[in-house]
Amino acid sequence: QVQLVESGGGLVQPGGSLRLSCAASGRTFSSYTMGWFRQLLGKEREFVAAISWSGGRRDYADSVLGRFTISRDNAKNTVYLQMNSLKPDDTAVYYCSAKLGYPDYIRGEKYDYWGQGTQVTVSS
Repeated sequence: QVQLVESGGGLVQPGGSLRLSCAASGRTFSSYTMGWFRQLLGKEREFVAAISWSGGRRDYADSVLGRFTISRDNAKNTVYLQMNSLKPDDTAVYYCSAKLGYPDYIRGEKYDYWGQGTQVTVSS
């Protein structure tokens, strides 16, 4: 069992930065692929980024490539999402998720555990 708690969301101006954190419980955190997804009210959840258990593999949605960076610290049971050059279209609730294995990292339905989400609002 893995419990996930996101933090770091908030209101930021266009062009600004935020760093989201996701703290995980459980001693097997380092075994899991970790993903970030986002969802705007009334829209479908979309993939943002994923990182393999070792950090050796990272993948991003085209819409955030070059602006967002996913990382993890297995010693701290934490995964991060550094978001730079934020745009109003990045406004959403951001969710942290965990699954075993890396294949299908882009598919939300393949993840077993989810956090409660943290709101990110990009507005002037």
